[in-house]
Amino acid sequence: MTQHEIGTREDWLAARIELLEAEKELTRRSDELAKRRQALPWVPVTKDYRFNTEAGNLSLADLFAGRSQLVVYHFMFGPGYQAGCPSCSAVADGFDGIVPHLVNHDVAFWAVSRAPLPTLQAYRARLGWTFPWASSQDSDFNFDFNVSFTEAQQREGLIDYNYRRAGHAMDAAPVPEPVAHFARMSGTDAPTYSRDRPGVSTFVLEDGVVYHAYSTFARGVDGLWNMYQWLDRTPKGRNETGAWFRRRDEYGLGELLNLSRARPA
Repeated sequence: MTQHEIGTREDWLAARIELLEAEKELTRRSDELAKRRQALPWVPVTKDYRFNTEAGNLSLADLFAGRSQLVVYHFMFGPGYQAGCPSCSAVADGFDGIVPHLVNHDVAFWAVSRAPLPTLQAYRARLGWTFPWASSQDSDFNFDFNVSFTEAQQREGLIDYNYRRAGHAMDAAPVPEPVAHFARMSGTDAPTYSRDRPGVSTFVLEDGVVYHAYSTFARGVDGLWNMYQWLDRTPKGRNETGAWFRRRDEYGLGELLNLSRARPA
């Protein structure tokens, strides 16, 4: 039997209108935060970062592909992984539909990971994605933008992630079970898995100079995670017990999804 409050339509409408005011306030606050992001100072990128792509070895400026802005999703797929991070894979399921809209709005998009390009291409093909994905395997890019770390940093407790030191679950000891679980799903051990982290960075190209404009990490990526945005609007919310989600081809939902698409005779 449900433990949730049961009410009349009038009860629901009164509570919904009250909630609407809070939602509007959150929207206004979100708009203010967006303006503050856009007002951050731009920092010139002086290092010559190189990326392995399907179009060859490209510079950071090349990734703009004629646009003035660039969004990079730092996808957790280190050189020691056998498969991409399940969390990043869930986030990436929303990329293909949005990329054309970004490109049309003067914003280029790339996912970037440290795994070799052929490994990234094979994984992308497995999951049916088409978004552009570059390997930074031979570059300091991931390290300089604080989404990859060395064994020495990890061993000595010197990982600074999300603008604080040793503040993330991946740095905890003993290793939390969700971290160990996702490491196993990625075909590696927890320390290797934890040396790469998720994030988003944005850049702007003006008068031939590339500038770093913004980066966000950890739960700062939540807003780009389509799955959670939908779950936050369902009756039971995220309703999480441990690391519940898997890659899209690991649920075994083929028959159910085909049924949902079936048309009545």
